[in-house]
Amino acid sequence: MTEHPTLSLDKDGHKTAGRLLAAFLEGYEDSIPGRPLVPEVNREVLANLLTTPFPDKGIGIEGLFHEINDKILPNSTTVSHPRFLAYVLGPPNGIAPYAEAIAAAINQNCNFWQLSPSASVIERAVVSWLAGLFGYGEQSGGILTGGGSIATLNALATALHAHRPGYREQGLQNSGPRLVLYTSAEAHRCVDKAAAILGIGLDNVRHIPADDRHRMRADALEQAVRDDRAAGLEPFCVVATAGTVTTGSIDPIAEIADLCMSENLWLHVDGAYGALFVLSDRSDPALAACARADSIALDPHKLLFAPLEAGCLLVRDRTQLRDAFAFSSSYLTVAEDPLMVDYMDYGPQLSRGFKALKIWSALQAFGIDTFRSVIGRTLDLAQYLAGRIQAEPDLELMAPVPLTAVCVQIKGATEADHTAALATLINEGTALLGPARLNGRHGIRACVTNYRTTHADIDLIVDRLAEMAHDVRSRVAR
Repeated sequence: MTEHPTLSLDKDGHKTAGRLLAAFLEGYEDSIPGRPLVPEVNREVLANLLTTPFPDKGIGIEGLFHEINDKILPNSTTVSHPRFLAYVLGPPNGIAPYAEAIAAAINQNCNFWQLSPSASVIERAVVSWLAGLFGYGEQSGGILTGGGSIATLNALATALHAHRPGYREQGLQNSGPRLVLYTSAEAHRCVDKAAAILGIGLDNVRHIPADDRHRMRADALEQAVRDDRAAGLEPFCVVATAGTVTTGSIDPIAEIADLCMSENLWLHVDGAYGALFVLSDRSDPALAACARADSIALDPHKLLFAPLEAGCLLVRDRTQLRDAFAFSSSYLTVAEDPLMVDYMDYGPQLSRGFKALKIWSALQAFGIDTFRSVIGRTLDLAQYLAGRIQAEPDLELMAPVPLTAVCVQIKGATEADHTAALATLINEGTALLGPARLNGRHGIRACVTNYRTTHADIDLIVDRLAEMAHDVRSRVAR
């Protein structure tokens, strides 16, 4: 009698897959320093991956790993490279691939607790720990998300529900005045995107000018709110930033919180880049005011080095999150349990993966002190990079360095010169850095969010930039 096809692995299959996976992870770890930062993309291989039909008969485990090693890996960016400093994106911690494999194996659906009892508790523990970092009390809560952009989207949806009675039933299609949202001119684009998605409209987003340290000006914010009220509009929310993408600047959250309290405005802090620097004893004191925010967006896939995706939304009052997202349905009814949380009532998703396991596993395996140390070291390296730049006569630091984003300008260089310098650094394998534009000035940006980066890596980058700057000066002098 012929057995039905199965999607399980037998004992030999498990051994083969385990052996090949272990070899892949170990080999990849060892190869990172020598791998190209950006792959020389083999377009023929990628085109074949796109157009080749999936096989009717499987290629087996050995064949699968052969495809991964020969086609996928060589065409992948080496995010974990110690001189990958273009974005606020660090490498995953070492235990993460194993935690991800376990989460995939048990495949918990983190929507209502009956489908994921331990996962519900683990997510609650992670969220509670994160909330505690910002002084949030027992009434607080939150949910893990795909990233800071989704966290901010969910926060603004919650703010709309909290601010305008009947929003669930009527949305923005009512007779009330136009709602207005405020954020910095330096804010992440996710704020505009959320406003567009939620129907607030970009015409109702005020981009408040920044000061000479690239922080939102509280006085300009106050004036904008006053002007909009006088025009018959309805201010409802301010999005402050704890770590702007370009410079890492932290808005004056305490002053903004004072205004929000007096004007009855929801205060959301986009802390996806910078808020988790509170783990370091050398963090900016301005971050302490995050405790006064109604909601905070975080990205554990940045400073906790969890693999993508792992964001988080925290709210000071978790009932407001439930008010925004809880819907009843008979087919999902389950008895409430004070130990558990039904996360389907805290966000827009029903089916949700076990994101909390990779965060919880890393905190358990390495301990919080290790993360404090690693985060502190990135701050130290950023200051070392800034100091090296200031010591070079042909390089100029473009902005203060409150966190780990460092913007540098080659003196006398044009935008085209800076673009060419970035391309040269990539092509020769020195570093992957990014462009910077501040107050109309063009430059180069490095963001130290990689626990593999060393002082030697910083020296290599600055020495090479100094050589390029010398070439620019020589050309200008001719």
